[in-house]
Order: sequence, then structure tokens, then C-alpha cells
Amino acid sequence: MTKKTQVGLIFGGNSSEYEVSIMSGHNIYNAIDQNKFDVHPIWITNDGYLASEEDSFKVLKDPKYTIENPHEVANISNLIQLQNLPEIDVFFPIVHGNLGEDGCLQGLFRILNKPFVGDDVLASAVTMDKEFTKILAQRVGVPVADWIAIKRFEYEDAANAKRDYDKVSEKLGSDLFVKPSNQGSSVGVHHVTNKEEFDNALADAFRYDDKVLIEETIHGTEVETAVLGNDKPIVSGVGQIINAAGTFYSYENKYDADSTTTLQIPAKLPQEIVDKVRANALKVYQVTECSGLARVDSTLRASDNKVILTEVNALPGFTNISMYPKLFEEAGISYSELITRLIGKAQERFDHKKKLLHKIG
Repeated sequence: MTKKTQVGLIFGGNSSEYEVSIMSGHNIYNAIDQNKFDVHPIWITNDGYLASEEDSFKVLKDPKYTIENPHEVANISNLIQLQNLPEIDVFFPIVHGNLGEDGCLQGLFRILNKPFVGDDVLASAVTMDKEFTKILAQRVGVPVADWIAIKRFEYEDAANAKRDYDKVSEKLGSDLFVKPSNQGSSVGVHHVTNKEEFDNALADAFRYDDKVLIEETIHGTEVETAVLGNDKPIVSGVGQIINAAGTFYSYENKYDADSTTTLQIPAKLPQEIVDKVRANALKVYQVTECSGLARVDSTLRASDNKVILTEVNALPGFTNISMYPKLFEEAGISYSELITRLIGKAQERFDHKKKLLHKIG
């Protein structure tokens, strides 16, 4: 009998996307091929406590289940508890947001010398930062929305021109988006068209990050595609997000039951546009050095049908409404098979890294 691979499924975390991570973990646990894998759930509570496997199973069944953190220091202060688990062959992190998909958790896996699903340290950090993603995308000729980045020290300077809506509008127009540079799932994102909205949006966005992007608004529909693989990735078809009039793809519209947003898979778009979305996605995936998986989001500009990159999500959601698994289902790869392939790609990358020299030999 073939020995099953022991998978450490890590979910939760101290981020604004905690609930999404729990939902994703629940779905992955239920869909994974239990003939091939034994799953050990590893729950990081919202205040950064590494829960026992027993409690981790409980929260997968009841997302509202909580435990008290006996430690004064947050952010996985009891990391040593990992040694109480059976020997883990591969980690499957589905911790969204800060400390989960920004390279921190990935660095831990590298130190532990274990394979892990998803992007490596550099790609995770780069794609988490929307500005660095834009800079790299421009390098390979992928269009992005024009923007201004404002850092906290600039924001705290009342005389800084970046705080002045009128001056910013001279460069970017009066119709703007304000968003934290290092957040996901539309957290802290605001659509603004006047000074009062602009000022309030900056104040809110700086609650989540020390760098905030002010972007020109690209009017159109959001289109997304999914990428899977390492050196020779495959790109799914394209999905389109259709928002109700006067709304955008906010956090609430992504996850609330009464969302006014619908997902169209596959997107009903001309083939040349589908081809351009997919080609841009592959370019951005490779220039940011992604491996394993990523979802690449763009906007199809209404005025000229030009495809404008929005962002790269290196650890997309795996909820029952998430675009990433749905796109690959449309491409003929079931949810369960997708998980199996992602674990295989993690092992493949790990085996390759072991062959690289780190000292003269």
C-alpha cells in the first residue's frame, strides 16, 4: 500500500482576510483526495496563536469557534507546537493577507526545509505589494493604471502635495481609487471623486498599510485568469466580473451572500481579448517569478477594450465562490485534481531547489 503524503493545511492568521482563509481551508480539506493525502489542519487564530490539531478540526466545522491565546506575544508565538504534529511532508498555506502571502510564512517553510504550495518568498513579497507589481509589469510591456504612491511620512506632512486632491487630480484625473499597497480582497479600497472622499479614503487606507496607492480609475469590467505551474505554467481561460451599476468589486461584493456582483465563466468576450488577457497574465506571472499558482486580475477598459493589469494574487481564495478553482474547473481540472497538482508542483520545486549549490563545491 502506497504511503500517503502528510499535508499540513495552514489557515486563519492575524489578517483582515481571516474569515476567507477559514472558508478556503474548509473547502480544501473537504475536496482533497483522501486516497493520496492525510491532512493535518493547522489553525492560526486571529490573534496569532497556533491552535492544537483538535481545535483546528473544530474551527473547520464551525468557523465561529474560538479559543483564548494564553501567550502575551501574538503572531505564532508558540510556533514550537509544530513539533507535536506528525512528520509533515508538504505544507499547504491558505493564510491570506499579511504574514500569510507576503513571504513571511514562505520564509518559515524554507527555514524548516519543507516543500510548500504556492509562490516562493520573493514572488510572494513582490506580488503582495501592488506598486512593485506595477513596476515589474511595465517592464514587460503590460499596461497598468497610472498611479501615485504616498508613504506614511509623506501623509504625515500636511504640506505634501500628494495629500492635496486637486493637485493629485491634475495628474490622475478626478475619478480615483485609493488602496493600501499591501492588502488583498479589496480591504481598505475606496472609490473617490471629491476632496472629502479622498481625505477619508487616505485616512482609512493608512489604517492597513504604511504605503497607499492613488490610482486613476479605469472604467470597464474586471477580467481574471488563473495560472498553475512552475517553469512551464498553464493559463486558464478568462472569467469576467460583472458589477451592478455604480458599484465595484468590494470586499462585501466578493464574499457577502447578498452580493450584487456576478461571475461569468467563461467570459463572453472576443477571442482576441481573451488571448490578450491570458498572454499578459503569463508575462506578469513570469516577471514576478511566481511559481505554483496565482490569479491575475485586469480591467477591460470600456473606452478602447484595452487590458489594464489590476493586481496579482499569489494566494487566491479557495472558497466555493472563488474565481481561481472555478476557472480551472471550466478548463477541465476538478477542484480535487487542482489540489493534487498544486501539491505536486510544490514537491517538484522543492526537489529542484535541493540540487542547487549554496557554496562552492
